[in-house]
Amino acid sequence: MALIVHKYGGTSMGSTERIRNVAKRVAKWARAGHQMVVVPSAMSGETNRLLGLAKELAPAGSSAALNRELDMIASTGEQVSVGLLAIALQAEGLESVSYTGWQVPVATDSSYTKARIESIDDTRVRADLAAGKVVVIAGFQGIDEENNITTLGRGGSDTSAVAIAAAMKADECLIYTDVDGVYTTDPRIVPEARRLHTISFEEMLEMASLGSKILQIRSVEFAGKYRVPLRVLSSFTPWDIDINEEAKSGTLISFEEDEKMEQAVVSGIAFNRDEAKVTLLGVPDKPGIAFQILGPVADANIDIDVIIQNVSHDGKTDFSFTVPRNDYARTLELLETKVGPATNASKVVGDPRICKVSIVGIGMRSHVGVASKMFRALSEEGINIQMISTSEIKTSVVIDEKYMELAVRALHKAFDLDQDEKS
Repeated sequence: MALIVHKYGGTSMGSTERIRNVAKRVAKWARAGHQMVVVPSAMSGETNRLLGLAKELAPAGSSAALNRELDMIASTGEQVSVGLLAIALQAEGLESVSYTGWQVPVATDSSYTKARIESIDDTRVRADLAAGKVVVIAGFQGIDEENNITTLGRGGSDTSAVAIAAAMKADECLIYTDVDGVYTTDPRIVPEARRLHTISFEEMLEMASLGSKILQIRSVEFAGKYRVPLRVLSSFTPWDIDINEEAKSGTLISFEEDEKMEQAVVSGIAFNRDEAKVTLLGVPDKPGIAFQILGPVADANIDIDVIIQNVSHDGKTDFSFTVPRNDYARTLELLETKVGPATNASKVVGDPRICKVSIVGIGMRSHVGVASKMFRALSEEGINIQMISTSEIKTSVVIDEKYMELAVRALHKAFDLDQDEKS
């Protein structure tokens, strides 16, 4: 008997009929003798609906007080889901019980709308499992030390599921979603994209951080830190599919770099439209200038991604970096009102219409010329590269947003990702 965690996304929970199918699938696993913990998302569109109501009433600007209430509202989507799924499981003849994040409890910090999990008390859950119950836990939410409800940010149910699997030392965490695994890139942009049978944890971490929407990055970080076996698979296969077949489907996120993986220099192409670039022109080229610029941005809780500092001319340099697009206006205002004047920058400029395209693969460690091949493929399509960022297993470029799909298709072809994996 294994302890298995299932996570179901909003599409899988999108109607009572779909919730009934989820219950039948979970029941199949429970009847096979497994202890089952299930973490569902809110019904598809529900979180947007709730936050849309809040937006109509909210004051201008952002504040901790406002964000606290947004978490209070957003967390109710999952509260409905867990109750409905527990009822559907009872209709299947199984004993089941639902909990919100704060009832478990899932302890988090107080960063409303993007809280981080600090600990999970699994005492209550283990007692229920021992009593033969299926436990349904609301994802995406927790509670801080002041007993305020917090949420973990978009995609946070993935993180909840993996964190619960880690805390309980689950045998496997299965993430059921509306795609049947991890692909070489988004099949909506490149129809020839292939599903990967396995992907290394490191590659998945890079893909998630670079814009692949399959898994929230913090869920992958948790999986890596606590060695949680993770599988991404489709919730749209028939619920009565053979359990052994289902247990091997989708994409396994592996911690073993086997020989087959080494053959693929590049495993996937990730992209992210959610980027904006800001530049401070003519700042003094002196020690500490990067901290003077980026320190206040970090203090404002704005994530910084690609950073470039140009060669100095006459003691002055230009300093560019990218931020999430929804933080663009806030970043620009911060630079124009505080950072620019404090650093004697001659001008602040920005561009919200950029994107980042990345190639990822652990095979890049042992192959030379990968980046130049990427640059050649983009050059042949007439695509100008604005910024470059590299690590051991990825190369990212910032380009004009209008060329994103062309770039992804060109790179997918250049690295033969449309070819079947060698066996």
